[in-house]
Amino acid sequence: MCSHEPPCPTPDALDREAARTVASHPEQGWSLLCNGIVVFDDTGELLPDGRVIAPHRPTTAA
Repeated sequence: MCSHEPPCPTPDALDREAARTVASHPEQGWSLLCNGIVVFDDTGELLPDGRVIAPHRPTTAA
């Protein structure tokens, strides 16, 4: 999907959330990244292959 340089991280990469945002819908609580991932405001993710990544907010204060 990614047509720019440098290319965005793949959906399987550890830094997948660093991909560029191509559509943002803050009123609905989600954004579409260039690598096909849908990220939600609660930090959950929906990967292009249908896998779900549960919300992963920090549980302790730094």
